[in-house]
Amino acid sequence: MKHLTTHIYESYSQPVMPTIHIDYQGELRTDCAHLQSGTHILTDAPSDNQGRGEAFSPTDLVANALGACILTTMAIFARRDGIEMNGSSADVTKVMSSEPPRRIARIDIALTLRTTGSLPDEATRMKLERIAHTCPVAISLHPDIEQAVTIQWE
Repeated sequence: MKHLTTHIYESYSQPVMPTIHIDYQGELRTDCAHLQSGTHILTDAPSDNQGRGEAFSPTDLVANALGACILTTMAIFARRDGIEMNGSSADVTKVMSSEPPRRIARIDIALTLRTTGSLPDEATRMKLERIAHTCPVAISLHPDIEQAVTIQWE
């Protein structure tokens, strides 16, 4: 394994350092530390898969990552146009496959977008809506995972 890890990192021109450290706590729980900030997230196996379901499951975090990435990426581009999106939100629904292997089949993201001042013009809204489908997480997920994004402007 050490050889494989070294080989993977050799393909990068800059030194690559770990981003996250994960400790297995037992009882199907992990403690994940974001090394730059020191923030911790606990994960549990879901209650329908032998876990306690007392924290995000790893697949919950995948779905969460998509919703957070969409909002963050849209806000980055909106800010460039002088638009702030404070108060915007996403409701995320993760749907697991009903047939083996166990995997995420679909992620539904219902965005409610609020902006300071008046609503952006149609061209700006269309640009931001395209971004929702091309954020880094969206284009990193396996193509078999259906991503359904709905957007409501307020």
